[in-house]
Amino acid sequence: MKMEHDIDIARVVAQAMRVAPADGRRRIEVMEERLALAPADFVAGLAELAGVESFGMARLLQGKPAFDHLGFGDCLRLECVILELADGRVYLVVADPFDGALQDRVGNLMPVPPRLAVAHRADIVAYLHRYEESSRAMDSITQAADNSELDEGITDISLRTISNDTSPVVRLVNSTLHDAFKAGASDIHLESGPAGGIVLRHRVDGVLVAVGSLGGMALAEQVISRIKVMAELDIAERRVPQDGRFRVAYGGREIDLRVSIMPSIHGEDAVLRILDRRVLSDELSALTLDGLGFDAATIDSLRRLARRPYGMLLVTGPTGSGKTTTLYAALGEINHGDDKIVTIEDPVEYQLKGVLQIPVNEKKGLTFARGLRSILRHDPDKIMVGEIRDGETAQIAVQSALTGHLVFTTVHANSVFDVLGRFAHMGVELYSLVAALNGIVAQRLLRINCPACSEPAEPSAEQLRLAGVESTQGWQYRAGRGCGECRGSGYKGRKAVAELLLLDDNLREMIVGRESVRRLKEVARAGGTRLLRETALDLVRNGETTLEELNRVVA
Repeated sequence: MKMEHDIDIARVVAQAMRVAPADGRRRIEVMEERLALAPADFVAGLAELAGVESFGMARLLQGKPAFDHLGFGDCLRLECVILELADGRVYLVVADPFDGALQDRVGNLMPVPPRLAVAHRADIVAYLHRYEESSRAMDSITQAADNSELDEGITDISLRTISNDTSPVVRLVNSTLHDAFKAGASDIHLESGPAGGIVLRHRVDGVLVAVGSLGGMALAEQVISRIKVMAELDIAERRVPQDGRFRVAYGGREIDLRVSIMPSIHGEDAVLRILDRRVLSDELSALTLDGLGFDAATIDSLRRLARRPYGMLLVTGPTGSGKTTTLYAALGEINHGDDKIVTIEDPVEYQLKGVLQIPVNEKKGLTFARGLRSILRHDPDKIMVGEIRDGETAQIAVQSALTGHLVFTTVHANSVFDVLGRFAHMGVELYSLVAALNGIVAQRLLRINCPACSEPAEPSAEQLRLAGVESTQGWQYRAGRGCGECRGSGYKGRKAVAELLLLDDNLREMIVGRESVRRLKEVARAGGTRLLRETALDLVRNGETTLEELNRVVA
């Protein structure tokens, strides 16, 4: 950094020390505002003036926080962290390297004062957020952590009572739920480890994020038992899978959670699917096909398919790829009140005004197949079947599309061409299937670069090789470095990409004639079908996502 910049920084630091107390603002905020430098230049200038090292997010991620010396709450409030690197060096990483009181405080906490380093406060906050959930969870059981043997005798009794406030296990479970809601997680994974205890992970934007671990076999069993009690499952049964659901109040609203308990060689694992109906309803009120991220040609084709008088629109993809959201967006655009629209789902995730929505209840005998039969007697114009899981449901859905109804549905398959084999495996005649099908959409969700911290970048040679890309000439490639807005991940939000196959007479004849998939792809591409990877690469070229994300999601 040039000397004149050093002089400016020194002058601004001196001014901030005088002005900040009077304004009631933090000194570091005044410095950054007055210098108006890029974050990296600002940190570099502070480090050079203070004679200390500067840390970026990449360097922070090489170490682990020492919360035993300075707790998570204090680190977040003071915008600092005690960082232990793999080589044994210990740093106090601060946002304000001129805060002598903080340095003295930390020095008194440790036998050997740590080295001083400076990082941008947004990077420190983002780094700390990676450990936020586990810190909150561990705080809730601090008093019981050293006495795990005492918890063994109260597992069943305490979990079956209403007076749960005194139980550390209840506090732990409630804290875990709270932190998952706050992080915007779609699922909570509690996994039993070989050494006992539980590994806690959240699924955020489709990716599992490690949150922390909770030690002790007894504690792990109590946590799973508590979840079983909340979901009204059998706490004594540990040998077979169990499914349930429960509801909690959070932030003035009710949130549903679906629970799956699975036995493993180390104990039991639990996965909780979070269904926040208010958030989903708020999203649905403004949900259109335009807002899902599809390209203009795909949106136009989807709209035309959704307005057909009869036939089947099929959306395929893995769990969590946004299939149901796409169908709801399509239904929302044609729901004008002049058609009878009926859905059968497991569960009903969104509530649609003016639409009859039926939840599957297999315990009472209401399956997709049985519900679909009853729907056909209810004079529907348009039907949505949440998922085709078996041959009976598939047969009824196809027959419904052939007898004058417009059917929206989903099925699990990897591509639009794999759908054909999936239905054939379920015993549906290809002739009936292709006669009913109007179009097939295969879709995925890709994480989008964080708008707050994405910057021009160069993909690695390995990423290019995996993507099958030889040249990036003309690309506007970008990648997120991680910040407080994206919790250090570099991504914020997701967009849908799709592969859309419109069936015409030529393709129908080829399918019935059992032409090879390779030949079907050639004809489809000649007719304008773009493969998933091609549409996903458009997002990469435009700097909206990375090759790493593309290689993770799209085969």
